[in-house]
Amino acid sequence: MIVGLGNVGKEFEATRHNVGFMVVDNLASKFKKLFIPGRGNYYFAHFSIAGDDVYLVKPTTYMNNSGIAVKEAVERFEINLPELLVVYDDFVLPLGKLRIRKMGGDGGHNGVASIIYHLNDNRFPRLRCGIGNEQVKPGADMVNFVLSKFDPDEIPVVEKMVKTAADAAVMFLTEGTEAAMNQYN
Repeated sequence: MIVGLGNVGKEFEATRHNVGFMVVDNLASKFKKLFIPGRGNYYFAHFSIAGDDVYLVKPTTYMNNSGIAVKEAVERFEINLPELLVVYDDFVLPLGKLRIRKMGGDGGHNGVASIIYHLNDNRFPRLRCGIGNEQVKPGADMVNFVLSKFDPDEIPVVEKMVKTAADAAVMFLTEGTEAAMNQYN
């Protein structure tokens, strides 16, 4: 399962906080699948790779309550946590950088904190997508920053990052976390 974190609604489209949604949208397009409502607070798309079922998930609970939807989807599709990849934005990473980890804390990300809380576990892989830029300074208004749209000159970097993150997610699915880490970190 690949979960992309973001906020639903037109006003949040193409914002920094919706990079996770952008990555799973890219994957759905690549595999020619559409998102449909799930039995819970999420949309999902389903396809197979090498005989394995794959689910792309977009929570509809808004970022800070992502864990509600992730728990529902994990239980519904009977996903083991090492088979769950959560994709989300990280303002600490420079724009365009990717980092994959097997597990860890929330790093100050409310969506990831919600997932850890609702799953009562932090042992799931995650793919952090860098959205930071020179505006990110100590004391900056981070809420407004993450909810802002990308600057026009950043868009080519974002598009490349989203495509590369989607490729990393496919490698996670086909070759595992270690291989994806070695290739994309």
